[in-house]
Amino acid sequence: MSMDETSFPALTDGESTVHRGPQSNPPSDVNDPTIRGQAWDIIESVLDDATPQSEWAREQLRTRMESHPGNPERALLEHLMATRSFTDGQSDDSEPNLPSPDLPLPDEDYGNTVLFTRRSRRRIEAILGDRMLLTAFQPIHELSSRNVVGVEALTRFVSDDGASADHWFNEAAAVGLGSDLEFAALQAALIAAEQLPAHVYVALNLSPATCLDPRLRAFVEHSQLAVDRIVIELTERLAEDEYEPVVAALAPLRLRGLRVAVDGAGAGFGSMSQVTHLSPDIIKLDRSLIAGIDHAAGQRTLGAAMVEFARQVGADLVAEGIETQAELTSVMDLGMGFGQGYLLGRPSVQPLDWTAWRTSADHEASTSGSNGSAT
Repeated sequence: MSMDETSFPALTDGESTVHRGPQSNPPSDVNDPTIRGQAWDIIESVLDDATPQSEWAREQLRTRMESHPGNPERALLEHLMATRSFTDGQSDDSEPNLPSPDLPLPDEDYGNTVLFTRRSRRRIEAILGDRMLLTAFQPIHELSSRNVVGVEALTRFVSDDGASADHWFNEAAAVGLGSDLEFAALQAALIAAEQLPAHVYVALNLSPATCLDPRLRAFVEHSQLAVDRIVIELTERLAEDEYEPVVAALAPLRLRGLRVAVDGAGAGFGSMSQVTHLSPDIIKLDRSLIAGIDHAAGQRTLGAAMVEFARQVGADLVAEGIETQAELTSVMDLGMGFGQGYLLGRPSVQPLDWTAWRTSADHEASTSGSNGSAT
């Protein structure tokens, strides 16, 4: 759901295009045009906001950019970390009591959401109001039978700037609307999932904050989808003190059949810490472990260890990002039971593609039934 690495400009696949003003063009030797392009897009939105309320934010951002010429990502990051939500508790028309741009901000915890521009908030509110988002489903296969047993829901935004889903979710979080946008994407995914084959589960990407939101239980319980077909896939690493509240919040739904997946396992200690604390039903191996596993002895050793670990804890193991036949052969040789990736199936917003998954499964079932009756 949010939170995928591809862009969806104007309902078509392709490379994202970021519109920038004449004074904010990035240097020609950009190493990562997608990330840097998104940084420039947000910077431009701040600098273009000519309202008096945003003057302080503009001055602060210009100072950061002068400190880090040619590095908009660093300038934007420092700006977000150093900007407080001065408008909290005020109406949209009230004048915030902003400090002088020359005065340093006090050293305090800025873990709360950051409201650094009214324009960003208006952009997200427009998305929420008009429901300008779609759901793409990427199939998850049982590797031995090649049947589609599940899908991951990925959000596609209907916009003319080509911004990726990650960009929209990050901007929503920055203006305090992260959970609202996740719930809008969740609702769209649950409605779209009604057209999926009945045997397919749906993995929904949610942040820990949204898992703690009391609205989640109502969304799940009022969905037309059976609870045991819903998988909550955590998209962020949890701090040590966040595990217990998240486990407690999800416990009532898990008792009714909802499953939990941990994404990015095998990518570091943090991912394994989530596995041990959350006791997930599904462990998804990070693409960094799968890419080139056919010729990397260290990755194969770690992959084999993860297969045994999943067996010991009773979790299904999904290899993410399978893109070559050699990778597919290797993960199957290691005993990994499930997989997803471009080799197996790309994300699709087309219900006709989803119907094909039903047809494939029905064909496999009828074939198995015929073989059984023949014996």
